[in-house]
Amino acid sequence: MGVTPPAEEEIVSERNYPPGWDAERVREVLERYEKQTDDEAMAEDEAAYEDPRHAMMSVPIELVPVVRELIVRHHA
Repeated sequence: MGVTPPAEEEIVSERNYPPGWDAERVREVLERYEKQTDDEAMAEDEAAYEDPRHAMMSVPIELVPVVRELIVRHHA
């Protein structure tokens, strides 16, 4: 006998969104990426690496929370 998972609406309503985000914005982002072809996804990824305003780097998992905090402080 299994447990019935909650409806999508129940899950979404329980989430805490960052400033400027809400359930509608999340749905729009999900829809965009679900419709994206593999070629479009690859082109988007490649463009991100070519953007001179950002750097891509590998960060050890244990340092991810520290890096996230630094980014939050930078944007504050």
